[in-house]
Amino acid sequence: MKVINLSESNSVLGNFIAEIRDARIQKDSLRFRTNLERVGFVFGYEISRQLSYSEKEVQTPLGIASVSTSDTPLVIAAILRAGLPLQSGLLQVFDHAQSAFLSTFRKLGKGDYFKVFADYCTCPSLEGKTLIVADPMLATGSSMESALKKLREEGGDPAQIHMVCPVASRYAVDQLCQKLDNSHTLWVAAIDEELTSHNYIIPGLGDAGDLAFGEKL
Repeated sequence: MKVINLSESNSVLGNFIAEIRDARIQKDSLRFRTNLERVGFVFGYEISRQLSYSEKEVQTPLGIASVSTSDTPLVIAAILRAGLPLQSGLLQVFDHAQSAFLSTFRKLGKGDYFKVFADYCTCPSLEGKTLIVADPMLATGSSMESALKKLREEGGDPAQIHMVCPVASRYAVDQLCQKLDNSHTLWVAAIDEELTSHNYIIPGLGDAGDLAFGEKL
């Protein structure tokens, strides 16, 4: 698996990441969602640089212009519910992409061990397409593994997979690097070193779903 950390070079993305982490600014859920959309837009632009392109001729009012445009068929999947604003930002870049949606949940097993399941999924065919999976945080990597498995079961095998996870733990990055091949690329904006026994990323940003849409029961 390839890992691309956009924080390794300075850009306005750092402003957006700072705001989604800031406990004061997080109190404004609209601002939080907007920042996640902005983050998705930035990641979308960066991903676009790795797609396939071909020359097209476009008729202007005064002549013919030659332009390179992408031919890559795309599906953008959101892991509910926190992935929705991130997916929205990606769709602003890839406005012709198809969409997929899935939910994951944790179930307590023996010895206080949580296993992650993906139960709901709706998606178009993924065969031969490029799949982008949006989830704001990557704690252990288990939710992403379950999501990828479920998406393949429902839609088939994509040619390439890009995982957009702005804040990730070092543990999750290492786990996925061991398990996924080079058809997978993980895009991050921050890799945090600490993961607690309850799988909270430190410093992280909190529960992205609650911050975007309100606390759940």
